[in-house]
Amino acid sequence: MKILVCISKAPDTTAKIAFTNNNTEFDQNGVQFIVNPYDEWYALVRGIELKEASGGSVTVINVGGADNDAIIRKALATGADDAVRIDAEPTDALAVAKEIAAFASDKSYDMILTGKETIDYNGSHVGAMLAELMNCPFISQASKLDMEGSNALIERDIQGGKEIIQSPTPFVASCAKGMAEARIPNMRGIMAARTKPLEVVAAQGASPSTSIKWFTIPEAKADCKMIDAENPEALVEALHQEAKVI
Repeated sequence: MKILVCISKAPDTTAKIAFTNNNTEFDQNGVQFIVNPYDEWYALVRGIELKEASGGSVTVINVGGADNDAIIRKALATGADDAVRIDAEPTDALAVAKEIAAFASDKSYDMILTGKETIDYNGSHVGAMLAELMNCPFISQASKLDMEGSNALIERDIQGGKEIIQSPTPFVASCAKGMAEARIPNMRGIMAARTKPLEVVAAQGASPSTSIKWFTIPEAKADCKMIDAENPEALVEALHQEAKVI
């Protein structure tokens, strides 16, 4: 079984967010970058688990510059067999999907896994776009994935219950909570990652379809107004007159 896992670089969740160049660029000074958690904890780990159960290989792929190599090595340390970095700036979701599709289209992968979204843009676009470009079925927000012969049995949470989908290979799935438990690379994995293949391939020149006009910081939350539990009338009045939710 050949599995391709798409990973992206994201700011650490504790990073202080700021912008530069008249609020048109993310200020990366002093920011620690990590593997996007949804890509790492769910897509990558489930891919490794399937490989361990049935054999095969797990390749991780990333679109970005040489500064992404550190997070790619983290994925290799977790258990991926090899890695590919497409040497291109990830300008927008469609450009990223086009670059990955161009690389993967003739590689006969049985499945391509992504995280449900990135923690910086929260777009959830790449998986669906990639599936369309590769003419594959796409299953979003998958919370469970098992193989039954050449078919995948995929489960996802929906309002009021769960949906179970059967799909032939190849397919693309975005992975959500429940897909796998996070793994921490051990020393053996970290040492092995140093010698695992990391292939850098030239970009196909996919042009972006969108551009960033500017970034803004969300407005600060208002102070919390405390109301005595013995005074429910004041609560009702505040919800009606101030919050205007009733």
